[in-house]
Amino acid sequence: MSINETLGMIMLLGMVLVIFIGFPISFTLLFLALLFGGVGLGWQQTFDLAYLQIWGTMKDEILPAVPLFIFMGFMTEQAGLMERLFLALRNMLAPVRGSLYLAVILTATIFAMATGIVGAAVTVLGIMAGPIMIKTGYDARLSSGAIAAGGTLGILIPPSVMLVVMGPTMGVPVNLLYSAAFGPGFLLAGMYMTYCLIRSFINPALGPPVPVEERVQSAWVIIKEVFIGVVPLAALIGFTLGTILMGLATPTEASSCGAFGATLLALAYRRLTFAALKNAAISTMTTSSMVLLLAVASNVFGAVFTKLGAAGLITNTLVGLPWPDIWKLALIMVLIFILGWPFEWPAIILVFLPIFLPVVEKLQLGMNKLEMLIWFGTLTAVNLQTAYLSPPVAMSAYYLRNVVPQWSLGTIYKGMADYMVIQVIALTALFMWPEIALWLMRALR
Repeated sequence: MSINETLGMIMLLGMVLVIFIGFPISFTLLFLALLFGGVGLGWQQTFDLAYLQIWGTMKDEILPAVPLFIFMGFMTEQAGLMERLFLALRNMLAPVRGSLYLAVILTATIFAMATGIVGAAVTVLGIMAGPIMIKTGYDARLSSGAIAAGGTLGILIPPSVMLVVMGPTMGVPVNLLYSAAFGPGFLLAGMYMTYCLIRSFINPALGPPVPVEERVQSAWVIIKEVFIGVVPLAALIGFTLGTILMGLATPTEASSCGAFGATLLALAYRRLTFAALKNAAISTMTTSSMVLLLAVASNVFGAVFTKLGAAGLITNTLVGLPWPDIWKLALIMVLIFILGWPFEWPAIILVFLPIFLPVVEKLQLGMNKLEMLIWFGTLTAVNLQTAYLSPPVAMSAYYLRNVVPQWSLGTIYKGMADYMVIQVIALTALFMWPEIALWLMRALR
């Protein structure tokens, strides 16, 4: 191992340790890249690398979709579309055991196609469903897990912000990542609902039907509520995602139309106030600034790390393992799963994914390079969903605890653990049967 390779490995380990202590990720990456790059490569070359990486990130035509999709999500939240959707599904499914579980997960699944913001989804679902579930006598562990797990579907089901960031990082079209994510996303949602139904039918006390006196008796009223709650949102989703998947618009173009459409829906529902617009704009700026600053910092870090030769060292080590290629891919998935416990998805996508990517590109698994990368990206996306349900970070738990204080953090963690097992089963199924992700992409091409 050369001196520069040693410096690169020390830089990587230092980054992990410093972030564990609690320092901001973006500034840590920039500081370490400039420090170790200056020592190993010279200050002039390091600053040239940093300049080129920052300029290249700023010129990326896909990343402007990030704030636009985030604004679309926050605006649909301000418009109250999630509340309307949940109440409509609750009334429609009221006689069924576990109906509130189904309403939560269906609402989360549909709403995930309008926003990729996990925090907003979990918070709103907690506010809406938490008190009703407690009042109706639903099991706290199963209920908290359903809300937390359902809310995380937003990072997987398009228009996922995570996939928008992943596309340029991996050098693959975002629309193909979107088409590949639908199968695993709907598979997970179906598995969540099946699990809740089975538990509720085995033990009706875990999820009793909504009491008769609290149900809407008029079928016409239920149909009207479902129509008002579902159709406008479905039209927005269909227009935004349909144009991307069919290749009629780029993600950036479609996201701008989606943001405008969400604003029009807020106006139509008489929820477009100055306060709502201000809240959506501030939340968008806060979230997108975090993601885009991290994109810049990670590109600088990655360029220095690669120039020092440490990335090549890791690639050669993993490729040189005397294992079948499928087991090398399994090892990468295990490493990403472990990284998902202390790190959130932006750090893994922008920092660690470029380290694993050269290894994946050299694997021979019976498919062409593009399909291999799309499959790997989808596996990573499903894998990273566990980051929101795994302590010590487990942001979904903190979002939910803030809005439903009746549920202890321990109860929420136990509830999320059940659904985390389901995620691992889904990840294993996707690993064994790539067609779950690739069939729609192949059909659309």
